Amino acid sequence: MGLVGLLWRALAVFRVGALGYVTILVATRFPGYAHPALGWLVLAGMAVWTGFATWAYALPRRRRWPLLAADLAAAVGALAVSYWVVGPEDMRSGAATLPMAWVAAPVVAWAVYAGRRAGAVAALVVGGVDIAVRGGGGGMFSDAAVSYLNASVLLLLAGLIMGYVARLAVQAEQRLQRAAELEAATRERERLARGIHDSVLQVLALVQRRGAELGGEAARLGRLAGEQEATLRALVAGDGAIAEGAADPRTGDLLDLRAVLNRFAAPDVTISAPADPVSLPAPVATELAAAIGSALDNVRVHCGVDTPVWVLVEAEPEAVTVTVRDDGPGIPDGRLAEAAAAGRLGVAQSIQGRMRDLGGAATVVSAPGQGTEVELRLPLPA
Repeated sequence: MGLVGLLWRALAVFRVGALGYVTILVATRFPGYAHPALGWLVLAGMAVWTGFATWAYALPRRRRWPLLAADLAAAVGALAVSYWVVGPEDMRSGAATLPMAWVAAPVVAWAVYAGRRAGAVAALVVGGVDIAVRGGGGGMFSDAAVSYLNASVLLLLAGLIMGYVARLAVQAEQRLQRAAELEAATRERERLARGIHDSVLQVLALVQRRGAELGGEAARLGRLAGEQEATLRALVAGDGAIAEGAADPRTGDLLDLRAVLNRFAAPDVTISAPADPVSLPAPVATELAAAIGSALDNVRVHCGVDTPVWVLVEAEPEAVTVTVRDDGPGIPDGRLAEAAAAGRLGVAQSIQGRMRDLGGAATVVSAPGQGTEVELRLPLPA
């Protein structure tokens, strides 16, 4: 049970306790009431409603406006009947109303459900009915008037404070849930990091070392393996795509997309970007860079490590567009669909899936013998 659930349970306890207090008052004072029988009838109705409300508020799906409105109407009705039960003269002289503190329950319920404004509205309704029932109380500054005005003010403060506490409870639960999710994600990343370190990273390190020893084309492959090893190590360590001169993605700051793409620069990779910074939220820039990196990896795997690649970054007021073009052999018609059906999801997930999650789109244009062009377009918020 969360913090808000505990507030609803506390309200149920308060409602039952307030009913018990009202019962004691009625039992000791009913001989002096103008209509004692009506008082007992109202008390019975309050008991029935207390049982129903305790049951109804127990489940979140039943805590809706109709129940809240009925709860407030029940309190207002019991308060209004006090005029006839207790008697007009006694009410004007400052006698206690029949339901007493029991009328605070719907005010608290409104505050817990919808916040301090709703609680204040409910308190004003109850307080207004209380003042109307008493009919002035012998003057604004009489002892009787000050007494019931104090009760109305306290009820208003209770609505405001309980609404504020309820909102704090909701925020605390949300933060606790996010912390739990972050802890779970961190543990999963650590588990994956151990597995990757024991397999993929060691293989990449071996390829890099042996490639450097063999020289020639193998050295080129070794250098690429070393680059991928460094990127993967940063990823499993939680550093993402932190680039020199760029902000840390974990801080929620902005990243300059140009700085993030600098790590892809190579003799066969030409990066063209605007002279002005292309600032994006850190998580967005990191994911966009990962999609671009996947496109470049596809070129190396399917076209050869020496295939020229051009990366063009275009910044517009409404969108950022990144185009990755190569002079490779191109992609035959239907090849991407076949790869996705076979479980090879490099384009479908690493590129198109990432862009879809960011709210953008990835378009692949290719033909045999004419190279491939991957356009990544990311709309920007107004």
